[in-house]
Amino acid sequence: MNTKVLVAPSPHIHSGDSIQKNMYGVVYAMLPALLLSFFYFGMGALIVTLTAVASCYLFEFLIQKYLLKVEPSINDGSALITGILLAFNMPANLPIWIIIIGALVAIGVGKMTFGGLGNNVFNPALVGRVFLLISFPVQMTSWPKALGFETSYFDAATGATPLAIIKEGLKKGDSLTDLMSQLPSSTDMFLGNMGGSLGEVAGAALVLGLIYMLVKKIITWHIPVSVIATVAIFSGILNLSNPEAYAGPAFHILTGGLLLGAIFMATDYVTSPMSNKGMIIYGIGIGILTVVIRVFGAYPEGVSFAILIMNAFVPLINVSVKPKRFGEKRK
Repeated sequence: MNTKVLVAPSPHIHSGDSIQKNMYGVVYAMLPALLLSFFYFGMGALIVTLTAVASCYLFEFLIQKYLLKVEPSINDGSALITGILLAFNMPANLPIWIIIIGALVAIGVGKMTFGGLGNNVFNPALVGRVFLLISFPVQMTSWPKALGFETSYFDAATGATPLAIIKEGLKKGDSLTDLMSQLPSSTDMFLGNMGGSLGEVAGAALVLGLIYMLVKKIITWHIPVSVIATVAIFSGILNLSNPEAYAGPAFHILTGGLLLGAIFMATDYVTSPMSNKGMIIYGIGIGILTVVIRVFGAYPEGVSFAILIMNAFVPLINVSVKPKRFGEKRK
């Protein structure tokens, strides 16, 4: 028999699951982090999230109905995930008009330009986030302090994130020991008691989401574990080589968007590899790039750029690392 079986791009869903079921499963996993962001940032977090989600729904509907001339698929849950993840990557005082622009870029450029769900090469929420970071660097790096419901959306007190404090302090020649004494403890950082975007201050809640998705078999362990382990090992080696110049693994794991990226954005079905071995290679690449950008690059954070760069390598990984065909002899 010479008939060839054509395999379509990811996502590949089996065992009676559906795209909609798994998408809403991811939404449920994000709820603890979302609620914790409301707790820390109050009305600002609510305004940013509702604006991002509503804008993503609106732009997906309009583009599908009037530009692509196809039946809108806004009920599959993907626009909701993109909206929440986009909000997770924003400060809680970001102006509404900037949020709307970010949603347009995320849906219009990051997703619909490639043909919609299942065809996009890059994670849509990260496309929107990086576009805003480059276009509006001041607004995207003005981080409100986590003051709970006392946080004002219109006139919030802002401060630097732990990553920015370390980055700028080392440039000025300050010692890492002195800089670390200015930061919250590891426990506080894990619980979210620090400045940052909505999704950066919810480490414990993000881990709960990871456990939920693993138990429900929405994702596998390969990507999040390989990303976090690589960051821990690489940053640990740097820290051992020079403790006064490079922060340790706990700092890199608990600060910034590492946990958010490793758990919810790098594991995107469409933009991640199909094989387990490919996922591990992909995760290692993200981990290495994240530390390199954080330590040696111009930006204090590197997770978003690392994931987008590795998204571009996913087709190559899928071709290079793939399981044997059924019936094929192993070499």
